[in-house]
Amino acid sequence: MSKLDSTLEPTGAVHRIEVISGTGRRRRFSTNDKARIVEETLAPGAVVSEVARRHGLTPQQVFTWRRQARQPEAGAAATEAPLFVPAVVETASPSPEPVRRPRRPRRDRRTADLTGTIALEIDGVSVRIGAGAEAGTVAAVIRALRARP
Repeated sequence: MSKLDSTLEPTGAVHRIEVISGTGRRRRFSTNDKARIVEETLAPGAVVSEVARRHGLTPQQVFTWRRQARQPEAGAAATEAPLFVPAVVETASPSPEPVRRPRRPRRDRRTADLTGTIALEIDGVSVRIGAGAEAGTVAAVIRALRARP
């Protein structure tokens, strides 16, 4: 005989019934609460699982908050005013006589437009950025130069 009974009749007395009447919404933590909980996990000897359990959280949630705290805010970079450096444009002085150069093979139009370079000088360090460099790479190099001691 199977332990499963096809009838819905209880065989014994029902001791406890739990009725959930809430909507089960997500809890919202303020930035200060998150920072306080993350700070608890950074104390010497602290165990993330214990801190999470004490606050009714999962360790994964606390680890996510720790990772987010290490990352710079994306909105902060967008609100900063752009920094400008003086640019020096040098023009070649005209030569008295035209110089004949040997013929070179024609370049493709797509590569002809990408011949410019940018030269930066930050705190005595010169950097030349070639054509086709990605904007993210250029921004990372500039941030690294500004941050160096």
